[in-house]
Amino acid sequence: MATEAQALQLVALLEQELLNRSAEVERNDRYYRGKQPLKYASDQFKKYHGDRYVDFSDNWVAPVADAPVERLTVMGIKGLGEQEPDSEMWRVWQTNALDADSQLGFLGGVNSARSFGLVWGNPDDEETPEVTFEDASQCVIAYWPGSRRRRRAALKKWQDGNCDYATLYLPDEVWKFERPVTRQQTKLILLSAVDEELKKWSPRDTDEPNPQPNPMGVVPLVELPNKPTLADDPISDVTGVTAMQDAVNLLWAQLFTASDYASFPQRIVLGAERPTTPILNDKGEVVGQRPVDLAKFAVDRVLWITGEQSKIAEWQAANLAAYTDVIEIAVGHIAAQTRTPQHYLIGKMANLSGDALIAAETGLVKRVEEKQLWFGQAIRQMFGLIALAQGNEKKAKAFTAGTVLWADAESRSQAQLADALLKLAQIGFPFEYLAAKWGLTPSEIVDLIDMKKREAEIDPVAAVARDMGLGGQAGDPGEEPTGDAA
Repeated sequence: MATEAQALQLVALLEQELLNRSAEVERNDRYYRGKQPLKYASDQFKKYHGDRYVDFSDNWVAPVADAPVERLTVMGIKGLGEQEPDSEMWRVWQTNALDADSQLGFLGGVNSARSFGLVWGNPDDEETPEVTFEDASQCVIAYWPGSRRRRRAALKKWQDGNCDYATLYLPDEVWKFERPVTRQQTKLILLSAVDEELKKWSPRDTDEPNPQPNPMGVVPLVELPNKPTLADDPISDVTGVTAMQDAVNLLWAQLFTASDYASFPQRIVLGAERPTTPILNDKGEVVGQRPVDLAKFAVDRVLWITGEQSKIAEWQAANLAAYTDVIEIAVGHIAAQTRTPQHYLIGKMANLSGDALIAAETGLVKRVEEKQLWFGQAIRQMFGLIALAQGNEKKAKAFTAGTVLWADAESRSQAQLADALLKLAQIGFPFEYLAAKWGLTPSEIVDLIDMKKREAEIDPVAAVARDMGLGGQAGDPGEEPTGDAA
């Protein structure tokens, strides 16, 4: 067991790691939301036109991040050696609304390079642990030296009202602390100031013991890494897009400026003085002259020019297509670098065949399957923690080494999918496998099998004929069974 001083030291180290990560996490979140500061190519452009485009952004980060997340759907979990998905784990998953919240966790991982899953017992329902996905800005895990999976400690830190709260998770106990929020504190706080802030942490006043024992015996927080590396932190899908996003925003600002100033032919008067109008006194006498307001000519579109040497020249309109061509190339670079189909970004689709569309989305499908692999490891650990919270260590081991069931990452029309499943059925694939490939959840498959059983009880001949692939209903006039069916 750790002493309070040791617990506070761990909080200090883990909080500093959170602070080190916060700059990139916040930047990626701003870019995803479209809050992208415009970066100018020159100080002159910023000086004269900066105020016009302060809040402007053309957000390509969001579709890049959303593209894989919309295809990441957990359908269930099968323990090692089990033939069927576990219905109890699915009940806990659905009770915690994780069919929806898991999408938030996956999106957080794609944007921030990582997200987290937390499992803890529910005092109001011992059979249904509380399971939540957590943001990278609030959670951090310390691993044992030399390991990327063995969790030594974890911290969750957040602000609520006028207090900061911190919960330190250890394998054998859980510490809870709080401190008042200081207005001088920033997310980029200096190391010298961290110690002063941490002195204000104090044990949180709760109805539970503090520290309280951890009955699961392991740290109940797991990390979902996005594009992990062997020697460094995982990589966000957003990080590589920001530079090209800045370039696209600048090109749009320059295009708008050119459109305002040079999108129409500009005419200039040569060899003439600026027109003037006389200034009259109360008696109607000319007492002076004043220049004509040229803005009035722009509105009236009438200009009277005098002088023998006067003539009109013309500047051609700017070619704005040069900007849009470069923007399209830049967006194409974003698509190639992130393996996002170009028709997701540019919005241009020719009359593509189904095979051509599948080929165009191959990069995205592989990107999704990679995330299924890495996120799936963490999901298995979360299901294992759920079993531990329920007091079932044997099931926890089976789930940790089990298989996460995902929805198909490939997008196909129902006609294509039905044709593929029919061919699989003809070579002997079982019905449950085909139903899962169709996209049904484990519970929906169970219901569908029950429906088939009821149909077979009502009309067994028709059910057999349908399963054997005979056309029409059994007993139809003029229909003779053929081949082996006879």
